[in-house]
Amino acid sequence: MQYLLDTQILLWYLEDRDKLPNKITSIIDDESNDIAISLISLWEIAIKVKLGKLTLDIEIPYLIDHLEASDFTLLGLESDYIKTLFSLPTIHKDPFDRLLISTAKSENMVFISSDANIHKYHIPTLWSL
Repeated sequence: MQYLLDTQILLWYLEDRDKLPNKITSIIDDESNDIAISLISLWEIAIKVKLGKLTLDIEIPYLIDHLEASDFTLLGLESDYIKTLFSLPTIHKDPFDRLLISTAKSENMVFISSDANIHKYHIPTLWSL
C-alpha cells in the first residue's frame, strides 16, 4: 500500500512516537508499505524552525540526509500537484496542507493525518481525529 505522511505525523514519528496510535506506527514500520514524505513537509519544517515556531532534536540538513538514506520515498513538487490543487475546495487555508492533500490525491495515496478536516477532501485517509 502507498501512504503519504502529513508533516505532523512525520514529526511525531521521528521525535515523539508516543503520540501516534500503534496502528499508524505499525503501518509506517511495515516494510511492505511504501511510505512517502513530501519535500513540501521538509520545506514547512525548515520554515518553522527558522522562524522559531518549531524546535527539533535534529538539525535540518541531518534530517534530510537521514530521510534520503531511509526506506521512505521522497516526493518532490510536480506540476500535476499544482493542477490538482486548483480543483480542491477551499476547506483548508494552510498552503502546505493543501499541497500535501493535492499530492496524495494526484498520486492515489492514502494520506496519514490527524487533521479532522482532511476527510472533507474525499481522499483516502487514515487517523483523522
